[in-house]
Amino acid sequence: MSREHKPQDHIDRARAQWTKELPDLDTEPMEILGRIYRLSRLMTPSIEEIFASFGLDRGEFDVVATLRRSGPPYRLTPTELYRSLMVASGSLTHRLGRLEKAGLIRRVPSEHDGRSLAVQLTEEGIHRAEAAFRRDMANEADAIASFNREKKRQISALLRELNLTVEAYLAARADEAPET
Repeated sequence: MSREHKPQDHIDRARAQWTKELPDLDTEPMEILGRIYRLSRLMTPSIEEIFASFGLDRGEFDVVATLRRSGPPYRLTPTELYRSLMVASGSLTHRLGRLEKAGLIRRVPSEHDGRSLAVQLTEEGIHRAEAAFRRDMANEADAIASFNREKKRQISALLRELNLTVEAYLAARADEAPET
């Protein structure tokens, strides 16, 4: 099958338009990063719908999921959460307040520093985080069900390599940035 007869996705069509408008510009990065971005945008509504069915928004799910996957006693300091989630401290404080009000977390004295409070999942928080994650994984598995195990493994390996490459690129750029 020649290239012209292959099904075209949104990115193929966008690249063709850009090639017409800016023929000197290499749009090849869109084939990878553009598709990743588009896939994320396509899946986001169904993922957020699942979280909402458990009374959570995406940010709140990120907090309870991070606590749940940390293992018993499902407790982290706010600093550990902040570093893991890569959010502004004000955003985390707001999320923690909503989750505490909903009865999904509680603040307990830190084992390492008696002056600070750690964040711990309640029994309801453990249950809700796990149930939401299970439903999310089922949804995502359904979305990629047409791929066999080997194709999934190949895609995963390439995306891992891409992720590491982009992380290294961004870290190098941050190191090179002038201090302000």
